[in-house]
This record gives sequence, structure tokens and C-alpha cells, in this order.
Amino acid sequence: MKIKSVLPLFAAVALFALPVPAQTTTNVLATELRALVQQVQTKLRTGKTTEADLAPELQKFDSLLAAHAGEKTDELAQVRYMKAMLYAEVLKDTAKADEMLKQLKADFKGTKFVDRLEKQEAALGEAKKVQSALGTGLAFPDFSEKDLNGQPLSVGALKGKVVLVDFWATWCGPCRAELPNVIATYKKHHGQGFEIIGISLDSDRDKLDAFLKQTDGMRWPQFFDGQGWSNKIAVKYGVQSIPFTVLVGPDGKIIGKDLRGEELENAVSAALTKK
Repeated sequence: MKIKSVLPLFAAVALFALPVPAQTTTNVLATELRALVQQVQTKLRTGKTTEADLAPELQKFDSLLAAHAGEKTDELAQVRYMKAMLYAEVLKDTAKADEMLKQLKADFKGTKFVDRLEKQEAALGEAKKVQSALGTGLAFPDFSEKDLNGQPLSVGALKGKVVLVDFWATWCGPCRAELPNVIATYKKHHGQGFEIIGISLDSDRDKLDAFLKQTDGMRWPQFFDGQGWSNKIAVKYGVQSIPFTVLVGPDGKIIGKDLRGEELENAVSAALTKK
């Protein structure tokens, strides 16, 4: 399972908890897991990402699992899943993580957690098929929508321009971290024929409007439908993590995906030079 940003997913999955009655063992377990994930997040933010750095937290995962051995609850499945994700996305031990996930799905088959996990994996598989149509050199499969101001919005309408289709959200830390570079590239090359179309995965229009108003230089059109991860354009292109970008050349063909920092600047500059 590919994850673009470790911290956002780690937080999101940790906060995914099925409703349980107050004062139950599983409710206590969910609370303990949240606290443990917060400890991991704190270490990751300070650059502590080795197995030695995270030894106390790994031991705590094992202690939680041992204390509830034999139980078949969604909360315990979640503990095992988060440990597997720690190995997959932080410690980069994919073999161990894959084995843990395989065992998790076998031991907790029939739980709501595993049902959701398997559906998510199926959705990822479908997303990969969809994204195969976004290969470099292929014609960009266009959309036709309206922007925040009700104006027509499509890549085809900008034929002859270099266009960046940028999937993002105001709540996405990695998106906001990359934004200064995107703005700088836009300011530098907009006059030469560089355009951006933002696809916002926000669900709150007021928050989006406020962010756009206070962010200097972010003047390109945005598509917003308030559906978050179910944003219709994001679904169309199989977007499962953000930021996600597609750079389209003047001829309507894809130049590249997920170009960041200097890589984005160089690709835009080169495409404009060839016009």
C-alpha cells in the first residue's frame, strides 16, 4: 500500500475507530492506541525514524497485542495494522509488513476493520488501473467542469499552454509544504504560457475560500465539490493520496506526474522552451 505522506495517514488511520460503548475494554484499547500513535508522530517530526529510535513504541505495540491476545475486535485489528504500517512506511521493511498484513487479514477475517481494509485495497487496485491512462506521452483524458466562480474549466480549453493539474487540500500538510514552490513556478512562468488548475479535496467551502484569499499568489482556478476524497475529478483519475499532480504539455500530452520542487520548475521551463 503506497502512502505519500506518513504522518497524515498515520494520524487518519489511528483516528479511525468504530463506535464502541463507553467503559469497555476495546474502548480503552482504542484510547491507548491513539496515545501510542501520537508518541510515534512526535518522534517522526523530530527525525527519529530508525528501529532503534522507535524501540519503546514497538515494544508498546507488542504489549498491547499481548494484553489482548485471543480477542477478535476491530480495535485490536487496528493495533496490528498500525504496527504493520510503521514497518512499511517508516522502517521500510516491506517484507515484514506484508507478512503482518497477510496474518492480520487471516486472523481478523469477518471484522469490520478487515472488510474496510480489503475494500480499500480493491479501490487502490482500481486506482492503479485508472492511473495507467496517465502515463508520460499519453493524451491527457480531459474533464469538463466549472470552477469556484462558475466558469468553464478543462485542460482542453488551455490547449497550447503548459498546464499543471494539482490535486490538493488546505488540510494536507505536504500540499501546503509544496505550495510555495508551485506559486514560485507559476509566478515565474505564467506570463510565458504556464497555467494551473487546482482540484481541491476540501469539504468546507468557507475554509477553502479563506485560505485562497490569504495565500498570496495562488490565483489559478479551482474545482471544488465539497466531497473530500470522493471529489468527482479525483475519483475519475484514481487519486488515492495528495499532493498529486499531472503536468500536461501544449499538445495535450502528459509530460509527467508528481513533479516537485526543482523538478517541476525544470519540466515547466523545458516544455515552454519547446513551444
